[in-house]
Amino acid sequence: MTNPNESVTLPADVRSGRLYLKTYRSMAESSFDVVSSVDLQEVKNAIAQAMKEIVTRFDLKGTGSDVTLQGEEIVLSSSDEFKLKAVRDVLEGRLVKRNVPLKALTFGTVEKALGGTARQKVSLQKGIPSEKAREVVKLIKGTKLKVQAAIQGDQVRVSGKNRDDLQAVIRLLKETDLGIDMQFTNYR
Repeated sequence: MTNPNESVTLPADVRSGRLYLKTYRSMAESSFDVVSSVDLQEVKNAIAQAMKEIVTRFDLKGTGSDVTLQGEEIVLSSSDEFKLKAVRDVLEGRLVKRNVPLKALTFGTVEKALGGTARQKVSLQKGIPSEKAREVVKLIKGTKLKVQAAIQGDQVRVSGKNRDDLQAVIRLLKETDLGIDMQFTNYR
């Protein structure tokens, strides 16, 4: 312990209030993931709201119209194709209100079911398909920004040292229509 009455000589740069410390920080890589996922709870809520509307709509009463979720697939059914189109419109409206992107839905062909009814299956997008992931990587590499893009399963990881470059990539991907819904997560 030093005596509080004792004077201590400080270097000149410390006495003047200018202390220069050399800090060596390695430039940390920043990254984010491009993913495509749908919140199943919001889909269930949208289906429940659509069914309430279908039951009360005059043009759809007594038609046997139905919307069900089977696993990760939505099944629409009605008495004919015209009413099936109306059911689809109701479902799309409810999905949009629940912030479920319509790009995440893939509508199958209309099938004839038993008793002359019509049925259509709608699959929910889960992850980025490999051909779309390759398009995303190709698009990113075509920008000549100093970032790296790598496909990791059903998502694409983009990393780089400059956060501004990563922001530019996000902006580019938002502006480009690749036909899939994309979210940007794990931004570090």
